[in-house]
Amino acid sequence: MKRNIGIAILALCGICLIVFAMMAAGAKPMEAFQGLIKGSLGSPAAIAGTLRETTPLLIAGIAVFFALRAGLFNIGVEGQLTVGACACAFVVLKIPGPFGIVLGTIAGMVAGGLWAMPAGLIKAYRGGHEVITTIMLNNVAGLFTLALVSGPMKDPTLAGTTTANIAESSHLPAVYDQNSLTISLALVFGLVGAIYLAGWFKRTVAGYEVRAVGANPTAAAVAGISAKNVIVRAMTTSGMIAGFAGAMQVLAFEHRFYGGFSPGYGFDALGVALLAGQSAFGLIPSSLLFGILAKGGTAIQIYGVPKGITTVILGVLIVVAAAIRYRKAKAVES
Repeated sequence: MKRNIGIAILALCGICLIVFAMMAAGAKPMEAFQGLIKGSLGSPAAIAGTLRETTPLLIAGIAVFFALRAGLFNIGVEGQLTVGACACAFVVLKIPGPFGIVLGTIAGMVAGGLWAMPAGLIKAYRGGHEVITTIMLNNVAGLFTLALVSGPMKDPTLAGTTTANIAESSHLPAVYDQNSLTISLALVFGLVGAIYLAGWFKRTVAGYEVRAVGANPTAAAVAGISAKNVIVRAMTTSGMIAGFAGAMQVLAFEHRFYGGFSPGYGFDALGVALLAGQSAFGLIPSSLLFGILAKGGTAIQIYGVPKGITTVILGVLIVVAAAIRYRKAKAVES
């Protein structure tokens, strides 16, 4: 009972913090909230924009979630997504059409996996913390791809650090595109991936091994599971999923690669995965919430509310969700 009261007080304090921040900016909270909903869900075009924001967050969130289940905090999804997008764009520009889409997607996944693998190897065999190694690899990924798109991959006919646009035949098709509402096939891939992953963790031996190592590596070793192999596989797989997210972003939305390709999808995916809790199913509503805030955050600026207020809202939600998970864990222990 006391724990429930504590969480309720925490949630109330969070709401008060959000309201105070809006009022401090000179905005009316109710008008800002209505603007947020209208800007993200108020029209077919707004919904399409929200789904576009949700798609990379969902797929990248799957990448982070997979690593978390193995006890790994993959901060490097941003870099893995970036190199995956760059590799995909390179291949598709050379080989347009449906075959190029397949090869580009594979190239993106391979690039993302290879970029994540060193962090897994260092963690498994040298004890280096994956947070440090993946953060450093993020910087290397950004600078490396920027060098490529500034030099050999740059389109000389376009201003800025960007490749040429991929051929229209290489665009990932939409499953629905009418009345300003577009639903990309990439979103379907993300939804299927989250649903499949939920079952994979529960019904397969490999899924059990990942969960066992994430829960207690020592106990897993006693049970005959090679924690080192699982760590390397989990980090590499997480990177491959992140690379897939980058490839989908190129094929479905951006249709090119350029410097500063990701606005922070890999970092936002950390919040998506944390808010999802212990089930992969939770990634779907969590990524949708992030998508709503990302799309609606632009609309509420007309009410005098800084777009950054959405970060405050997300932070409050994650803190409350973490408190609830902590309470449940303590209840199980007792």
